[in-house]
Amino acid sequence: MSVLTCSLLAVGMAGYAQQTALVAANTPMPPEDKAPEVAAPTKRSADQADVFTRPDARTMTLSIPALRGQIVDRYGNPLAQNKVVWYPALQYQQFENADREFVVRWGRERINKANQIFGINWKVSDDELWEHYRHRRWLAMPYTHVVTAEQKKLFEPKLIDGLILHPLYQRYYPQGETAAHIIGYVGSKGKLEKGPINYGDPIFEYTEGRSGLELLFDEQLTGTPGLRQLQYDSNGTEVLRELKRAPKQGNTVVTTLDLAWQKRAEEVLDKHARKGALVILDIRSGEVVAMASKPSYDLNTFVPFISQKEYDALREDPDAPLFGRAFQAAYPPASTFKPIVAMAALHHDVLDGSTMINCPAYIELGRHKMWNWSKKPEGQMNIVRGMMRSNNPFFIQIGIATRPGNLTSMARRLGYGSKSGLPLVGEEKGQLLTNDYTLKHYKRRVTDGDTANMSIGQGAILATPLQVAQGMAAIANGTSLPQLQLVRQIQDAKGRVETANKPHERNPLGVQPYKVSLVQEGMMAVVNSPEGTGKAAWLDYTVVCGKTGTAQWGPESKEQKLGWFAGFFPLEKPKYAFAMVYEGMPGEKVSGGSKAAPMVKAFFKPIKDDVVFRINPPARAMVVTEEEIIPPQAQVVEGDGIIEDGPAKAIPVDEDNLDLPPPPKAVPVEEDDVPSLQELPPGGLPDTPPNARRDGIVPSQPLQPLNPQDPLQDPNAQQGQNGGQQGQQSGPPKAVPVEE
Repeated sequence: MSVLTCSLLAVGMAGYAQQTALVAANTPMPPEDKAPEVAAPTKRSADQADVFTRPDARTMTLSIPALRGQIVDRYGNPLAQNKVVWYPALQYQQFENADREFVVRWGRERINKANQIFGINWKVSDDELWEHYRHRRWLAMPYTHVVTAEQKKLFEPKLIDGLILHPLYQRYYPQGETAAHIIGYVGSKGKLEKGPINYGDPIFEYTEGRSGLELLFDEQLTGTPGLRQLQYDSNGTEVLRELKRAPKQGNTVVTTLDLAWQKRAEEVLDKHARKGALVILDIRSGEVVAMASKPSYDLNTFVPFISQKEYDALREDPDAPLFGRAFQAAYPPASTFKPIVAMAALHHDVLDGSTMINCPAYIELGRHKMWNWSKKPEGQMNIVRGMMRSNNPFFIQIGIATRPGNLTSMARRLGYGSKSGLPLVGEEKGQLLTNDYTLKHYKRRVTDGDTANMSIGQGAILATPLQVAQGMAAIANGTSLPQLQLVRQIQDAKGRVETANKPHERNPLGVQPYKVSLVQEGMMAVVNSPEGTGKAAWLDYTVVCGKTGTAQWGPESKEQKLGWFAGFFPLEKPKYAFAMVYEGMPGEKVSGGSKAAPMVKAFFKPIKDDVVFRINPPARAMVVTEEEIIPPQAQVVEGDGIIEDGPAKAIPVDEDNLDLPPPPKAVPVEEDDVPSLQELPPGGLPDTPPNARRDGIVPSQPLQPLNPQDPLQDPNAQQGQNGGQQGQQSGPPKAVPVEE
């Protein structure tokens, strides 16, 4: 290792021996490399180093890239940090009267040796070797090939004079695929300069955020580079070393994510879905506790750079691992939208808790019949029973009576049709049914047919899992839509809070509490009734309220369906809202009740004690404000170890300097077992958008609304006449898809 390299890294390391935010260090510090002894410098001033009369004399000022700040979860567990790695590098000596041929031959010998030792294909032209010697021989010429701490021990004995291992800091994602779509990754800001050394040239490459929080908080994470002045005499001996400005470490981004819950969410998806998403929100604070998308990808694949071949493989993967389904996918919400329809109808006094509505087997609009899932009339229903049964004719009737503008207005109050305001790259805002939409696509205004589709969560309406979970949080809250939070704090290198987000509402709902309670009661019956469509989500220690949904997804010819389950718990003083999405395979039998609802139990049942403590904290629990949190020390990973109180700067080198396009996005298509509105004759039900969806539920025995005061009973312990199994479909071939 060269004297210059060691001295510059020492400057970076000395400035970062302070505490950073929130990350505990448990691994002992490995021994540091020692710089070779340097002869005592001759006393002289910088202006004595004349570059014209003394070709080896130089005075230069180089920049020291600042240590990039960390990204951590709410408890300080690292999501993005740094580690020390090494690159093979050529380090020229100062030669007396060296000609071009000698310099090139000397450098070529070391390049060939590096290729042999490291198994790389380092190609450097003769001109590049000569120009580097002429202008930059005081600095190392590195090659982008990562050598870890363990590998370093094996390679060092094989090195020859002039071939070194050049140390630098590299970004490191210790959790691999976990929360990859949220955290994002970094890349090189540009290659090292060539030609004459200029003021402020960096000792290694700067890095920049390319996606996710790394991109959106790049300025806060980057920090401020330092400056080091160096002077060499005519013999190439260092005679002056002066720190002009110490580098300032980047800030720490403290997220709202709970790493344990985030990993659990991804494990549940791995076990229960080939493709899908899972979102969990804290209703009281608006914080995102977990937000997972499957499949995902390892963020370390992009460090220090990703080849075009590797990136193309990710981008062209049919499962789209670069696609963050939790917030980038716009799905038809299906029957999970029915609680919003109920809220709007109650708010506009279309009905109240005692209103009974006759529910025939179908609703006829023009010459088109919109069937219920049972193909049979179900008689009189009130709002709670209609919700529990997810009866399509019930919601079509109240939706048309409420009017499309009022339905859209209520959906907007619950967060549909707009982005969440979270720091997310590529977030979809979803889609709502409006006159502007139908005028643009069909040259007409919204009709009753469009409203009927919207009333059962189909047609033009699209939403992300994040939006659906947010809407459930508002229904559970009952008074307002909480403003969601993904970042809790920004802390400086000493753990001092620079900025902090506090819970606040995004907008009020303006719906009377007793009307909201009717919707909540219906959602409670969905899960806690023995005949409920969402009984697979039942928990024995809390009252879960939810709504299932099933929709067509993918090309019609593949018969591919999508299963939803969304809701909140507990019924009294709600704490968590959630949304689960299951993307089925072509031809697979899918429903929200059979595929998505079980994920709720799979996630929350094994962590019962943790959940109970969070929703019912001890009465005498000590409250610790965020300002009182004592941040642990920063970490830097070296190889497989952690260095406390040390440097933490990783600068990935993107050798190909790729311009990476954004991830692909899924496009929903309609199912063929309900005719699209375009197929109807004039005067019939009007056209639907090409991404319309259809869904319904499996019939079960009628059940009166449950009393929230009754003791909990496992709905799986009681079966209706059909044993809780999927009913047999009958009727025309254009029947609505069923949900369990």
